[in-house]
Amino acid sequence: MKIGLIYPQTELNGDPVAVREIGRAAETLGFDHLLAYDHVLGATHDREPKLNGPYTEKQPFHDPLVMFGYLAGITQRIGFATGILILPQRQTALVARQAADVALLSGDRLRLGVGLGWNYVEYEALGQDFRSRGKRVEEQIDLLRKLWTSPLVDFEGEFDRVDRAALNPRPTRPVPIWLGGFADVALRRAAKIADGFICADGAVDAFAQAPRLHELLEQEGRAVEDFGLQCNMLKAKSPEQVVETALRWRDTGGTHAAFATMGQGFDTLDKHLKHVEAVADALRKEGLLPG
Repeated sequence: MKIGLIYPQTELNGDPVAVREIGRAAETLGFDHLLAYDHVLGATHDREPKLNGPYTEKQPFHDPLVMFGYLAGITQRIGFATGILILPQRQTALVARQAADVALLSGDRLRLGVGLGWNYVEYEALGQDFRSRGKRVEEQIDLLRKLWTSPLVDFEGEFDRVDRAALNPRPTRPVPIWLGGFADVALRRAAKIADGFICADGAVDAFAQAPRLHELLEQEGRAVEDFGLQCNMLKAKSPEQVVETALRWRDTGGTHAAFATMGQGFDTLDKHLKHVEAVADALRKEGLLPG
């Protein structure tokens, strides 16, 4: 199983030094990937309809694809995963271009995790329809794959039109697309069209989602072993808890896991890095990281 680190977007005040130091530390310590959350805008929750997500205008976010493009230039091995990029609030062709470039510049180290999001204010500011996001994301995934693989694309869907145009240069292979979400409809969608699924253990019970996904994959006639299954270990705080959760996830058929330093009161970059080192040491002792 491959283990990564979730970048602590909201707790480092947008510090560019933190991006560099955490990215390099994750690679040096032997982690498989760095995962980043996504928001373009934050919004106050004092409005109707209510916003019920965990972030407001006060939490900082770097754009994951821009951040990964930077890190691709100063690292050699570590993979990058969006977890998740809010795809339906973005222009599909532009995401295809940006993701293709990160893949090309990093040597195929990008995994594109996508989902629907919850912030309708963000959708409105980006000129997209919040209500049709579930329907749109399926069409977008189809179009992304066509743009990454075809020398000329002629596509007419409900939401996007590409009139005999091409993405050039294209990635050397299609960027893997994983889905994330909480509801059963997200699991069904992933079993039909995704390369993998990102579970957020703590927001939901990832250990209940995993067998459900296996069941849905079998219904779709897809091989479970060809489908990626990631657990973002949000409940696991201490190094010991990370190890215990990672071992359980591996035993349930998980292929990837990532731990977070957020939510533990670390108010400096150094404290985040020390926790990352402690987790790496604990994982290495169990053979979960390379020695």
